[in-house]
Amino acid sequence: MSKASSSQTMILRKKRHSRVRANVSGTTERPRLSVFRSSKHIVAQVIDDTSGATLASASTHEGSLKSGKTNDVDAALNIGKLVAQRAKEKGITRVVFDRGGFAYHGRIAAVADGARQGGMEF
Repeated sequence: MSKASSSQTMILRKKRHSRVRANVSGTTERPRLSVFRSSKHIVAQVIDDTSGATLASASTHEGSLKSGKTNDVDAALNIGKLVAQRAKEKGITRVVFDRGGFAYHGRIAAVADGARQGGMEF
């Protein structure tokens, strides 16, 4: 079987993400923790879908996190802890996890573990 091209891979991920989003929605009481990973960076956002607002976010694009490696499990763990800290400052402790169509493995699982270590519940 041949390997899928990058455009096919992206299309398939977007299909998976739309299936996940059909069941996962963030509310005011329990916003959505959305994770996106690229080959170089990882981004996590806490989103209230009822108002369409991002309540907290963290990314390896930020200056303090950009100095080290930005595409490994350790960086993803730090992003999870950081987004949890920023969400707790705004009084958010319970979220639903949106893996963004990515497999719950590696960096995506590390963000979830970091968020749990930071005090998030999901």
